[in-house]
Amino acid sequence: MYWKNSFIYTLREDPSEAETISNKLMLRAGMIQKVSAGIYNYLPLGLRVIKKIEQIIREEMNKRNAVELLMPMVIPAELWQESGRWNYYGPELLRFTDRKNNSFCLGPTHEEVISDVVRRCVRSYRDLPICLYQIQTKFRDEIRPRFGLMRCREFIMKDAYSFHANENSLNEMYQKMYEAYVAIFSRCGLNFRAVEADSGNIGGSITHEFHVLADSGEDTIAFCDTCNYAANIEKAESWRLKPAEVPFNALKVKEIATPDKTSIEDVATFLNIEPSKTIKMLIYETDKKEYIGVCIRGDLTVNETKLKNILDVTGITIPQDEMIKLNLGLPVGYLGPINIKKDLIKEIICDFSVQTVEDGVCGANKEGFHLQNVYPVRDFDVDRYVDIATVKEGDYCPKCEKGKLVMRKGIEVGQIFKLGDKYSKPMSLTFLNENNLEATMIMGCYGIGVGRTAAAAIEQNHDEDGIIWPIGISPYTATILCLDVQDDKASSIAEKIYNFLESNNIDTLYDNREERAGVKFKDADLIGCPYRITVGLRGIKEGIIELKKRNQKNIIKIPVDSCLEKLVKIIEEDKNKNLI
Repeated sequence: MYWKNSFIYTLREDPSEAETISNKLMLRAGMIQKVSAGIYNYLPLGLRVIKKIEQIIREEMNKRNAVELLMPMVIPAELWQESGRWNYYGPELLRFTDRKNNSFCLGPTHEEVISDVVRRCVRSYRDLPICLYQIQTKFRDEIRPRFGLMRCREFIMKDAYSFHANENSLNEMYQKMYEAYVAIFSRCGLNFRAVEADSGNIGGSITHEFHVLADSGEDTIAFCDTCNYAANIEKAESWRLKPAEVPFNALKVKEIATPDKTSIEDVATFLNIEPSKTIKMLIYETDKKEYIGVCIRGDLTVNETKLKNILDVTGITIPQDEMIKLNLGLPVGYLGPINIKKDLIKEIICDFSVQTVEDGVCGANKEGFHLQNVYPVRDFDVDRYVDIATVKEGDYCPKCEKGKLVMRKGIEVGQIFKLGDKYSKPMSLTFLNENNLEATMIMGCYGIGVGRTAAAAIEQNHDEDGIIWPIGISPYTATILCLDVQDDKASSIAEKIYNFLESNNIDTLYDNREERAGVKFKDADLIGCPYRITVGLRGIKEGIIELKKRNQKNIIKIPVDSCLEKLVKIIEEDKNKNLI
């Protein structure tokens, strides 16, 4: 492609509204263009990246016998009402009515539609398993769209859905999709991790997220420095220490005055003890309007995603202090599980860490007082012990119990789910099994954010001059800069190199603009294609052209007479070694 024909318009300065590196560089490189909050035009250069990612996805999905189809973005409300998600999903679901007053939504995901597709066609176990996928535009009415393609309202997504007669079949497909995702993100040239995760609004029992490691990531992931354990911090399990033993000479619980000491830090300082010797108690209210008492060691924090899943509720909140005092008669800042009136509290649960406390301190449920000499294994009467703590850097691995957890920031680019019968059951997705009896299908779901993957690649691969694209998803593999377009010899050599690379299936951008050399160099670095080939009169006089790899500082001088074969050889070798 000739630059003059490519519709590339770069910017010299960072756009003021851009917050992240990827957003700044995609806008500056002329890859995207903001239309409205969270809605973008994909300009030709950016679209080439999107199409390359899509092609990698298609190839890996097709290898695993997934079949592509295309479903509508506009979905009738009755399908979502069947699954029960119409009212549950929340304001991110953009609902509207047509001229006949029929209700619709813009699809943020397509579990309901694909279930309807399959139930109309599949009748027998002989037709299963099936895996169908699409690459299509989605819409989620994010309350705060930001970071360009990282969190937008309209976005391109690959979503696949599989249908099975039994759990073993689902497990096999889940593993295939896991392997497909590893292959996809590897071919995209990304440094990533697959981690255990929470299923969120999609639902299902088991799920893994795929995170590109980048300091700008919104998610925190924890992984072991010794074994292969890795999890989103919302899902990461805590290492369980053994419960403390109560010595035969342990002191009895004693009340102590702690005036105006309502925080863990204040109490620990006042009593000259470590926060790990304290137990804090919180009151949560569920979306079922039930109060739950939650205890955790004072130096730890409650993981509310874990708590919500354990309680099997969709929402939890900590009521305001006045409401706790008014409705439960409890003094906030002095809460504890000993001698608490449980008539208005559905249950009291403790994190496993509480069992490790010996000779500790907790609230006395009395304004201005705490309790000393507490041994939870002796003194607490609670309903159950569970894992509800947020893991920390340096914690022991819950899997191998030898390694330590390392925390890194990650950008989620894909997620796979075992849905089970979450959608197939309410939507009557049935088939006749081997015994000619009606049975319910079970499902899997597998998504990749296409634009998000492109943005994540930039967050991971850039420098002060611009983008450094991995070769698999770069808009062009090589950029040719002709510094002396007006000179017949220089332009002839540049043209010959361009035609030869294109004939060898190396997609090339030929900068044939009548611009200063500095402008061409800056634009080439900004858009970040893996190879920059420079043709100029000064080099021709020496009998050489210059090759620079975008991810390296040095310049390779190649004789003009042998440059065609040499360039192709270098590029092909790097591709095979996955070096670029």
